Amino acid sequence: MNMLVGSLTFVPLLMVAVAHLLWSMGRTWPIRNETLLAQTVVGTPGITKMPPKLASFAVALLLLAAGIVALALGDHDSGGWWLTLLGILLALVFFGRGILAYTAGWRARFPTEPFATLDRKNYAPLCFWIGAGFLILTAMRLL
Repeated sequence: MNMLVGSLTFVPLLMVAVAHLLWSMGRTWPIRNETLLAQTVVGTPGITKMPPKLASFAVALLLLAAGIVALALGDHDSGGWWLTLLGILLALVFFGRGILAYTAGWRARFPTEPFATLDRKNYAPLCFWIGAGFLILTAMRLL
């Protein structure tokens, strides 16, 4: 059961990491041009270009690292208490990002469509899914 939850947490993290890696190489997949991609994944007013490629690469590495932590949490005996603590921290980060999507301040800061709609309908629920995965994985380590 632990490895199943770890895998179901790892796979979306890997998919998003691959997207960020492609963006760091200048690709616009799955969108047809950079302006629409920036409006879809960043959402700040007036955005026409993606953030620096190095930033996308760093996000890709962080997401991949989080995915590896999810897989490691699936093994009861790996990592010790610090890995469990890291799992709790990651659960809080992803739950926090999910909650932010529904706040007025976040909406005011990132109002551009289609990001605003996708954030509420796709990005935030995905963050809740990943946060729940980390929460379940750490709970199973503690029980």
